[in-house]
Amino acid sequence: MRSVLVKGAGVAGLTVAHELAARGASVTVAEIRSQIGGNASWLAGGMLAPWCERESAEEPVVTLGKVSADWWERTLPGLVRRAGTLVVAHARDASELARFAARTRNCESVDEEAIAALEPDLAGRFRQGLFFAGEAHLDPRRALEALVDKLRAMGVVFLFEAGEMALSDFDQVIDCTGIARADDDLRGVRGEMLLLRTRDVSLARPVRLLHPRHPIYIVPRADHHFMVGSTMIESDHDGPITARSLMELLNAAYALHPAFSEAEIVETGVGVRPAYPDNLPLVKCWKDGTITVNGLYRHGFLLSPAMAEQAAGLLFNSSAGNSSAGLESENEADRQWRSA
Repeated sequence: MRSVLVKGAGVAGLTVAHELAARGASVTVAEIRSQIGGNASWLAGGMLAPWCERESAEEPVVTLGKVSADWWERTLPGLVRRAGTLVVAHARDASELARFAARTRNCESVDEEAIAALEPDLAGRFRQGLFFAGEAHLDPRRALEALVDKLRAMGVVFLFEAGEMALSDFDQVIDCTGIARADDDLRGVRGEMLLLRTRDVSLARPVRLLHPRHPIYIVPRADHHFMVGSTMIESDHDGPITARSLMELLNAAYALHPAFSEAEIVETGVGVRPAYPDNLPLVKCWKDGTITVNGLYRHGFLLSPAMAEQAAGLLFNSSAGNSSAGLESENEADRQWRSA
């Protein structure tokens, strides 16, 4: 039985651990934090929206991401909500909606009546929108906790507050530590979020509000909670949310529905997401034998299943290791699989 150390217990590390354990490996997950949470994965939106993401991402995001909802449903039955994604814009921003539609696919145009049927609380607020019926979402925190429980049941060992490890105790090391990984090609992209709570708004699915300067997404959670996010700031600073971002997110939420002005601010959060220059993830095999899975950018829950399968395929010498990926060489890493 192959013994593998997975470094990092974010969504990348946990999905990799699952794919390895499912193939019969003996897996240990090492995490520097004291428990699950506190990382970029914990603060994610949890949208499994490959076609919406195509608006600002390359085609591989669709190719690799369109199977993610099935993977999560198969791995954690009952956590995925397949309610689609609704994209709306105020009349003055109709050009933003047209631009979004031109860059995406697998959606239908919806008018004011159809929007009201999908989301009754938005009735009369928007004249037109786009509905991506094939998309889904999940609660990242519930998913991470449930995945840890499943992995433990599969025999995976978790080491929290882990320091330096004796790497010689393992046949293979897979590093999924995100921005903490020493890789000159990585950069940090700061994302900020709010968690609001109000009984005055009800949404059945993620709603994206388009705006030339402050587009946002709002994702419904349990117990009248709503996650609000969108910021992508080129910075690896992980300090508290800025006043400017807080105001922009709150103003945009209010623009979606005025009742959000009376919502409780339950939580604010900042996560630094690792990204390569082309904003696509990579599985790399380094000269010391370490494999890295990194660069998931803003697509952690969407792309981690496909990247985990590539990493497991590479380790077990199956064709999955380089399916839909090109093989290159570079100075720092012996081999890398680019998701293209």
